[in-house]
This record gives sequence, structure tokens and C-alpha cells, in this order.
Amino acid sequence: MTITSERVSELSAQQVSHHVSQSVFDGSRLRVVLLVDVYDGAQQQFLEAYEHLCKQVASVPGHVSDQLCQSIENPSQWLITSEWESAPPFLSWVNSEEHVRMVEPLHSCVRDTRSLRFHIVRETGGPATDAATGKRRLQSSPRIGDGVVRHALTFTVKPGSEEKVASILADYASPEPQVDEATRLCRTSLFMHGNRVVRAIEVRGDLLTALRHVARQPEVRAVEEAINPYLEQDRDLDDPESARVFFTRAALPAVHHVTHAKDTPEAERHALFYPAREGLGMRLAELLAQQDAVAAKDSRSPILRSTVFERDDVVVRLIDVRGSLEAADPVVVLGLPEPSQAAELTTLLDAGAKSGDPARLLASARMALITDRRSPES
Repeated sequence: MTITSERVSELSAQQVSHHVSQSVFDGSRLRVVLLVDVYDGAQQQFLEAYEHLCKQVASVPGHVSDQLCQSIENPSQWLITSEWESAPPFLSWVNSEEHVRMVEPLHSCVRDTRSLRFHIVRETGGPATDAATGKRRLQSSPRIGDGVVRHALTFTVKPGSEEKVASILADYASPEPQVDEATRLCRTSLFMHGNRVVRAIEVRGDLLTALRHVARQPEVRAVEEAINPYLEQDRDLDDPESARVFFTRAALPAVHHVTHAKDTPEAERHALFYPAREGLGMRLAELLAQQDAVAAKDSRSPILRSTVFERDDVVVRLIDVRGSLEAADPVVVLGLPEPSQAAELTTLLDAGAKSGDPARLLASARMALITDRRSPES
């Protein structure tokens, strides 16, 4: 049987997709679905706020179109769908301070929201590739996940309080991992880099349900209250608006995840912090994601899995390493197996983080582990 070069490429893409469970960097269009529950009697106020917001969103780079729908069964339920040229421009906008200010008028008339993001895989009519630009419009093949949703939160604490905050965050009782029949907390890993805290969460099931479950637990609430005096951004957890704004700004979404090999008992978890130059965070995250996807094909790689998180100019890469990190090649650990990639990385990093020596760059990027907790049977 003769296999054409096109078929070889297709088979190769399918094999790689079995490694990757999440990525925003395949260039395909994005569909965003926002489910909105409006307060009774506030429908007209909501509509007017949406129309004002719609005019502003139209000028955002990468935005294609949007549509507002109202339920025929319950007038309090609304659906907003929007289409974007690809995921990165949407994420850059939705995670920006501009977006925080833009959606503020909606808060007084909205009881609850739920945002869902999807790459477009297939559609009726139209080619998969844009004839004018040559860019792919649709995701080439479905990704094969592992059923785990990955998310992170990041915030800064007042300089000088790092040791106290680390002590508080390390000393707490883990909440009950089973949220409901469909949702379970799998793992929580906390790291610090200077005065920046990163909390990475792995959930099997629904992320929003899990986050709300954790927020209601007394042991978690006690820790959050204990670190409040040390936060650089003030918050009042008893004020829903204050808490909402804080956690909106703290969200550090996973933009890429790749699994290289099955987990092993001796695997060590580490986090690397890559402070990007202003406006270059997404490009830096994309570079790391590209190299992680390439490394997934190498069975000799010490990196078992890697997750890249990005928001604005904050890029964090969470890695599980086979054996000791000190014994591994720092270039490989940094996610840059080629010298040219190492050179590009230095052009994307903030001036204070640059280093021509990979070992020194790795040392400056490593975050201090505060706690890493896995729930049983996760």
C-alpha cells in the first residue's frame, strides 16, 4: 500500500495530537459563548449596556462578529456568542485592564455569567484555509485530552512579607477533593518568585464548580483572610464586587499543555517564571508551547508534562521532571532545545531577567515550591 506525503503528514498530526490536551496556538478561529443570568427587571438595562459594549468590542483586533440572544423560555437568560480570528487576540483582550473597565456597566444587572471558549473544528460550507491569507480557519484535528482542566491564579504581596505569606500558604488543611459526582480536585501546587505567588490547580470535571466549592471551604477562607493584609492589591472577600475584580485580575489561564510520557512516582514538579517585555507575553508563551510540542516527540526528554500559563506579561511554565532538575540540561528544562530559540527567548524577556548563560537563566526563572498537594486517586 502506498502512503502519500499528505497522508504521512496527517498521521503525524494525529500522533502528536495524542500528546497535546490543550493549546490556543493552532491558528484556527475561536467561538466564545457567554451564558448570562440577568436580574429580574434589568433586561432593558442589560441590553443598553451590551449595545455600548458591542461598539467598543468591534474595534478590538482579532474580533470578527458577535450575536446576542434571549431565551424564549426564561427572559432572564441571555446568550452572547462571538467569533475571533484566533484564540490569542481574544485572550489578550479578555485578560486586559481594558476589558475589566469595559464590562463594569454589566455587573449591576447580571446575577451570574459563564464563559466557554471553543476552537472551530468543522463547519458547513467554506474551506478550512483562507484563500486570501493562506491561514488556517479551522482546527486541523481534534485534540486528545486527559480529562483534567488546568488553571492558575497569580498575585503579588507586599515586599518584605514573602516569608510570612509562604508560611501561611503552606500551612492549611486541604479541602474535601470530591466536589460532586462529576467534579474532583486533583492537585494544587503553590509557588513563589520574589513577591509573586502562583497557585496552579488541576480539576477533573467542571473548573468553575470546583473553584466555587473551594472558595466556600472554611479552611481555605481562613487562609485567604490571613494573607489579606499582605496583598499589594486590596480586596474584601465579604464584598462580591471586590472579590470578583481581584480574582478576575488574578486569573492566569493555561494556554498550552502537553504530556510527553506517563507519570512516574519519582517525578518532581517545578515552576519557571518568564517575565516578558511589555506586550510580548503571548509571543513568549507561544514560543515555549512550540518547543514543548516538538519535545513531546522525544522519548528521552526528562520533561514528562508541561503547562504554559500566560496573562499580559506574566508567563509561567509548570513542568513535571523525571529525576532531579539539577541533573537535567538547563536548555532542555527551559524548553529551548535549539540555540536560536534561546536567543529569541532573551529578546522577549524583561531586561532584568535576561542572561546569556542557560544555567543562570534557569536559576533566575525557578520558583520556590511552597506546597504541592495531590488528592488520593487523582
